[in-house]
Amino acid sequence: MVRRLSGYGVEEAIAQGQVLFRRGDRRADFFLVLDGQVSITRSGEEGDDEILTIHGPGQFSGELDQVNARALLVSARALVDGRVVRVANRDVPRMMAAEPDIGEIVMRAFILRRMGFLHHGEAGIVLIGRPDDPDTLRIERFAVRNGYPLRLVDVEHDEAATGCMGRHGLDVADLPAVVLPDRSLLLNPDTMDLADRLGMTERFDPDEVFDVAVVGAGPAGLSAATYAASEGLATVIVEGMAPGGQAGASSKIENYLGFPTGISGQALAGRAQVQAQKFGARLAVSRAVVGVECDKRPYRLKLEDGQTLQARVVVIASGARYRKLDVAGYDRFDGQAIHYAATAMESDLCRGQAVVVVGGGNSAGQAAMFLSRTVGHVHMLVRGEGLAATMSDYLVQRIEGSARITLHPFSEVSRLEGERTLSRIGWTDHRSGEETVVDAGALFVMIGAEPNTDWLRGCLDLDERGFVLTGESGQAPTARSAYETHRPGVYAVGDVRSGSIKRVAAGVGEGSVVVSAIHRDLEALRAV
Repeated sequence: MVRRLSGYGVEEAIAQGQVLFRRGDRRADFFLVLDGQVSITRSGEEGDDEILTIHGPGQFSGELDQVNARALLVSARALVDGRVVRVANRDVPRMMAAEPDIGEIVMRAFILRRMGFLHHGEAGIVLIGRPDDPDTLRIERFAVRNGYPLRLVDVEHDEAATGCMGRHGLDVADLPAVVLPDRSLLLNPDTMDLADRLGMTERFDPDEVFDVAVVGAGPAGLSAATYAASEGLATVIVEGMAPGGQAGASSKIENYLGFPTGISGQALAGRAQVQAQKFGARLAVSRAVVGVECDKRPYRLKLEDGQTLQARVVVIASGARYRKLDVAGYDRFDGQAIHYAATAMESDLCRGQAVVVVGGGNSAGQAAMFLSRTVGHVHMLVRGEGLAATMSDYLVQRIEGSARITLHPFSEVSRLEGERTLSRIGWTDHRSGEETVVDAGALFVMIGAEPNTDWLRGCLDLDERGFVLTGESGQAPTARSAYETHRPGVYAVGDVRSGSIKRVAAGVGEGSVVVSAIHRDLEALRAV
């Protein structure tokens, strides 16, 4: 394997103290150690380098940032004189594709190294704040869902909080604060600025033209990007928040083919993201698309930071979002005690408390089951008479058999109370008019779906609810395929498409199938 891998790079001598790459660099080369030792370091609390591990002969550098253009989390330095094989960054995808057994080992190592960073909170940011503060939650959610290492310092319960704040000259009024890997400080940064400072975003040449631009990194978008990139198309994915979409907020998906023990939405999205990037797709996060010039090809997408990018084909996979409730006080608690996802992060926040889950679909059922393991009790509210009509039977049976979940049919939330944070939730039975009020610290809302299509108005035909019309609906007569819109080269897949089946597997299937239509369209375009 060493001999085969060496054929993709150049053998070099390295001297003691030589830096191979630095934290913050982008697109670093890949190094296979032949002789000597190479240390992998992070910035310590006092600004000095702390050794995380040492690579010896037969070992190699790199983690997940090797397959994308994000800023590196760590540095590499030669501890002694030695020899390495340097594989240029641009040649790493070719090496992994041409040598699949080596590529599997390398990719597995990259994933496990990142998992180690995440598990131990190493080489990332330190977030100082109150865990129930909306801005603290916003920053934590962004880092967690984007797979960026984070250590949370809870100023109310962490004994180290006072010393940490003192070292950085912080007052309670400054919180939340983020200590970056280079030890610089950001006070309550907005998400876009934080992503920029962490090197998680890319800048685009406005004159570069991609073959395919995928808007949205949910299951459908990631599937389309993976298949397009694997077939040699220059592909970019644009995502406003983090990969995964609504599925990424699911604690466990158990009816997705090939995962008999289930898989979390975030894990599924993380694997798909790495897969797409392994084949060369570029990913831009924290950059929502706010408009599109669709009167001529190549189409030009407008991003919220003022950037533009061009693509011959656009795949709309911007998905849908859960609806909000019309209840007094909702906005005051939104983002703090009202959640639209049930992952380990939300479960820890609600540990030991009673919570209320609103919704009768699979996402709500999965949330109720997941939360029931750690919270005091789960009250589940549905407007209808039960769950059988809207939820998979395996979930219905589990909920009915759980002593930690109580189902309340014909019920709607009518009251939210609390001072600094939510403490009481009430709901009304619309048959009897009777209101029930319980002590509860969190509300999980998983009802309906509103399409993320505001940026498309004036460009594409939408149905009465705002979902994109395609050839499959029969209301886009000029479409040349089931997923094409009335505009040539503009496709819609997944939850955002009118008439789609709102399931993860359906979205993945649509994202893969649409690529064949894209190939035909690009061939016709080149022939003109």
